[in-house]
Amino acid sequence: MIRTVAAALIATAAMTVAGSAAAATSGTIKLNGKVDLACSVSVQDLNQQLNLAGGDSNKAVGKVTETCNSGNGYRISISSQNGGKLRGERGTEIGYQVNYDNQGGTLGSAMNVDRAGARFGQQYDLKVSVQGSDQYIAGAYEDTLTVTIAAK
Repeated sequence: MIRTVAAALIATAAMTVAGSAAAATSGTIKLNGKVDLACSVSVQDLNQQLNLAGGDSNKAVGKVTETCNSGNGYRISISSQNGGKLRGERGTEIGYQVNYDNQGGTLGSAMNVDRAGARFGQQYDLKVSVQGSDQYIAGAYEDTLTVTIAAK
């Protein structure tokens, strides 16, 4: 009899445990994910020849495509290898101005354009203006512009 009562108690306890496991009506699953910071700039050189004798005004010399997913925004910097001057073969120089997204000036130091938020595939023209003169020294003149992007 004691064995029968003990067996009944064990069977009742087992059913109670099994019943409480089956009694759950909901559960949760936590989902996680991450988006890495990604900023890129693509620069297309339009291979333009500037008219130094006659001058050029806001001539598009390149197309820049900006992409950055920073919620805090990002900065585009444009710098000149020759400090904002076209340098000639004999060391002579001709100054010029740049215009990018309606911001302009000389490039004695880097020009910065700040963006307030993320942008994807935004394209802008990089334009150059140069004062014409028939008194420039003959020869080829050049400079190299560098465009960089950095998240804030």
